[in-house]
Amino acid sequence: MFKARRFLAIFKTRNLEFWRDRSALSWNLAFPLLLIVGMAVVFDKPNTTELKVGLVDTQEKPSELETIKYTEFVFYQSQQEANNKLSHHQIDLVINPTLKLYYVNQQSSKGYLALGVLSDYLASFEQQQVNGQAIRYVDWVVPGILSMNVMFSSLFGVGYVIVRYRKNGVLKRISATPVSSIEFITAQLLSRFMIVLAISSSIFLITWLSLGFLVEGSLMLLLLILALGTASLVALGLLVAARLQSEELTGGLLNMASWPMMLLSGVWFSLEGAPQWVQSAAQLLPLTHMIDALRAVMIDGAGIQEVAWHLMILTLMTIVFVTLGAKFFSWGSNR
Repeated sequence: MFKARRFLAIFKTRNLEFWRDRSALSWNLAFPLLLIVGMAVVFDKPNTTELKVGLVDTQEKPSELETIKYTEFVFYQSQQEANNKLSHHQIDLVINPTLKLYYVNQQSSKGYLALGVLSDYLASFEQQQVNGQAIRYVDWVVPGILSMNVMFSSLFGVGYVIVRYRKNGVLKRISATPVSSIEFITAQLLSRFMIVLAISSSIFLITWLSLGFLVEGSLMLLLLILALGTASLVALGLLVAARLQSEELTGGLLNMASWPMMLLSGVWFSLEGAPQWVQSAAQLLPLTHMIDALRAVMIDGAGIQEVAWHLMILTLMTIVFVTLGAKFFSWGSNR
């Protein structure tokens, strides 16, 4: 039977353990702050000569464009999505071969350069105008860095700690008390959830006020996305550590889970030009949905309806990970 008193005892103990570990606390705060500031300084202005052109309502590049050099063509299913990218100077031109239309951003110098390169192909197309100012790389990368910090703090803060408890015999001693596995798991998950959410929110506010990166949407919606993303990753940490005894094996498995997410979820770069199978695989990762939702709100000003799909996926992943983690959880001894 679940007892609030026993749950609160475990919850309080885990929180005190973290706050008294000054090195872990400092690293969780300092690393993402330094990373964001460094990105803001190094990548403050775009520095690339390659053109990027969006193609709408087609999955194949027109044969007339096969000989065009130094230009990357990105395919979009939605005209609105492509125009949003164009308005933020993330692509230089949008072409809709079906409707014989092309879209150019009047504030983009590279857009007019792309027009010059593609002038022969676009001679029979009608021009449409799109307005919007460029976003800095730091505006784009901040959601990725915040999410990456949440991922590492959640996975290792739950998974590694539980395995250490099991290896050192702490779980065995707790199992001899009236504390149930549900009470212990709930306390561990909620403790890490609140710590990670508090640190991430603090990092966001500090960097937003100091660097002034772009935030077009609702702060409350951003907090909801952070909360659901944190919950899914904390639950994944529990699932990984549910029965493991070895800290070395746990570290390897947590790295095996975290590094593909960091590479495939769009933390540092967009996957728009990646093969379709890579983009499909990325949709299986909780970090992808967290980053995509944060960017949609911060950069495009998306509302809850636009990111509802990501929120539902994160919620479903949390439920699945917690259910499986609780099912397979072991104290490390027969109780």
